[in-house]
Amino acid sequence: MRAQVNNRLMGHTEKTDMPRDVVIGAGVGGLCAAIALASAGRGVTVIEAQAHLGGKIRTLPSEAGPVDTGPTVLTLPDVFETLFARSGARMADYVTLIPQPILARHFWPDGAQLDLFSDSAANAQAIGRFAGAQAARDYLRFDRLTGDMYRAFDGPMMRARQPQLGSIALAAAQRPAIWPALLPMMSLSRWLAGQFSDPRLVQLFGRYATYVGGAPQKSPAVLGLIWQAEAAGVWAVQGGMAALAAGLARLAREKGVQFRCGIAAQHIAVNDGRATAVRLADGSEILARSITFNGDPAALAAGLLGPMAQGAVRASATRPRSLSAYVWAFAAQINGGAPDLIHHNVFFGSNPAQDFGAIARGQMARDPTLYICAQDRRSLEAPNSAERFEIIMNAAPLRAGTTPSPDETDQCQTEMLAQLSRFNLRFQTPPPRAALTTPQGWAGLFPASMGAIYGRSPQSLLAPMLRPTAQTRVKGLFLAGGGAHPGAGVPMAALSGQHAAAAILNDPISP
Repeated sequence: MRAQVNNRLMGHTEKTDMPRDVVIGAGVGGLCAAIALASAGRGVTVIEAQAHLGGKIRTLPSEAGPVDTGPTVLTLPDVFETLFARSGARMADYVTLIPQPILARHFWPDGAQLDLFSDSAANAQAIGRFAGAQAARDYLRFDRLTGDMYRAFDGPMMRARQPQLGSIALAAAQRPAIWPALLPMMSLSRWLAGQFSDPRLVQLFGRYATYVGGAPQKSPAVLGLIWQAEAAGVWAVQGGMAALAAGLARLAREKGVQFRCGIAAQHIAVNDGRATAVRLADGSEILARSITFNGDPAALAAGLLGPMAQGAVRASATRPRSLSAYVWAFAAQINGGAPDLIHHNVFFGSNPAQDFGAIARGQMARDPTLYICAQDRRSLEAPNSAERFEIIMNAAPLRAGTTPSPDETDQCQTEMLAQLSRFNLRFQTPPPRAALTTPQGWAGLFPASMGAIYGRSPQSLLAPMLRPTAQTRVKGLFLAGGGAHPGAGVPMAALSGQHAAAAILNDPISP
């Protein structure tokens, strides 16, 4: 099958009948896959249904400028630095990273406050002042154990194209101290309760399960290793996280990647068991020697890209769904006497079990834990005028047959503002309704996701093994993004894109 395609590419018209490597979706995973393929000399076209590039890295307008309303934490920058270097470029020429001296500032309803750092000794001192000498010793033991977990799983799990069970088992066998955390019924919150004598530290380190869309009471203890990714350092991006997507897109264009934005891919053609073309919403078709799908794999399993691609991913690889979130993105001034915010802040609710219990029932949390990114405090200085905030509150994904409450936005605003007022944090102007993205909103942006923003739920010990890898069951069709291996998070999505590109380049049928 050959057809001439009229492509509107970067402001000009170009005709081609040559098969290309096609990437559906311009999230971080798709951009990284496109860069890696183009850097290997391949012709690459990226299809993006939205007008912007970046996927979940998106912004909303405000009086202070664009506000991030997606990922805010950048960790493991070496993942991106390696991609740029392999492409013959320097990341620093495309993206300006600002190291944060404080990883995050944590607040509790009892007035306690704790800063954490990328230095273990500094953390032990801070925790000692916060909760006493025993808590400091607890932390140092926890830090060693999660460090061992991270070293055991980093290479054979996160950095590998697919989980290497033998290497994981061998690495774990050499570290007997981490075995209790690997027991099938050992949840993160239960394991942490055995590590820390202070329940506030159980609450703090348990929240890392939410980084990949899980509740600490139901997620495996091994997710404690996520702490190590953050402990290695946190960076802000000059210009917001959207500047990271822009930097990746600029490198991609320089490598010859062609973009078609504002048009959706509707159908993946499969001939003789191999993906061969993508049909777009305008009726045009792009011949493909490979196709990388950078969307929620559930969209394939649901048949949203045609029946021929529906069998590419097992339904069990996409269910159950991860957490969703209510995300506010707006600009405002805060009251005098408010807590001293930094770039990353966490305001804990008083009862995490009750918080996640409501979410498990599909309800909006009461007394919720709130994350606040004060986007304009990258230098730790408070602006003198309205500043930009992103506030994230965990939520349940949508359930089949249920309809969101019509007063959902008002209810969410009430809960959020009431919780922050308990910490004496108030906004002079409340955020407008348009500043909120609900689970329903996420579902509309990412088809078949049911509002889940981290793909498949991590709430089982074998969840990482059940997540789909880059190679699907349809030849020539690959996956990239947070719904694929190695999972959710900006650096993980970047790795998934590089895994997809490597699989394509090593595919003997893909010339």
